[in-house]
Amino acid sequence: MKLLDALVEQRISAAAARGEFDDLPGAGAPLQFDDDALVPEEVRVANRILKNAGFVPPAVEQLRALRDLQEEFDKVTDPAARCRLQAKMLALDMALESLRGGSTVPHEYRRRIAERLSERAQNRAAEQPK
Repeated sequence: MKLLDALVEQRISAAAARGEFDDLPGAGAPLQFDDDALVPEEVRVANRILKNAGFVPPAVEQLRALRDLQEEFDKVTDPAARCRLQAKMLALDMALESLRGGSTVPHEYRRRIAERLSERAQNRAAEQPK
């Protein structure tokens, strides 16, 4: 197999040196890949139908929400608001982990962290002058 790989690489290099790849359509443009290559075919078909109908899987919605929260977190300077955003991001991250089927941090520990962040946010909000 290594011999075949070496032969293929040699022929590709020779063709590139001759400029045979220079005028290909889409040259210089990013490649468009479907990220569903590892998804079973029957699920892939269902996902494609849902996508064409304007629906996205829950994990995609949660990733978008997590990204939006991170962008908001980066802009906010108020400590209480930052704590609330951290708690929301942690909750979303936990939900994503449950969709993936696991977590690197034990669930109970993450729940306690979320509670602590929420308590801090409430305490800081109570301390803020109105």
